[in-house]
Amino acid sequence: MIKKIIIVLVVLFLIAQFIGPEKTNPPVTADLIADENVKLILKTSCYDCHSNETVYPWYSDVVPVSYLLMNHINEGREHLNFSEWENLDSLKKEKMLDEIWEEVEENEMPMSSYLKLHPEAELSAVQKEVMRNWAAGKNSN
Repeated sequence: MIKKIIIVLVVLFLIAQFIGPEKTNPPVTADLIADENVKLILKTSCYDCHSNETVYPWYSDVVPVSYLLMNHINEGREHLNFSEWENLDSLKKEKMLDEIWEEVEENEMPMSSYLKLHPEAELSAVQKEVMRNWAAGKNSN
């Protein structure tokens, strides 16, 4: 009986691999214009979830992980999308800059779950200072 249950579960798992979520990267309509150092930090640590330039890792093809990943990406893009940054008015940008720095300062972003698989995305003290200055308007374009 247990053997049959395991076989059914394996078959269902295999079938599920063919019905995963669609991975999307919509066109970049108004990408962030910023200092090269800021842009590099954002591309390394933020763009996978907060832009239309997501680099999908191999595990994004494995159900159910793919659904969890797409949920994070969709929520990230909904909240902040650097691929549409220049479409924001100045007040919205200012508010978002405050939120970005708050998340970085409190070590909420990048998310710890993301850092486990992408250790290169962890921000150093120097990178955090660059982000703080950018958010304060000290080195932005």
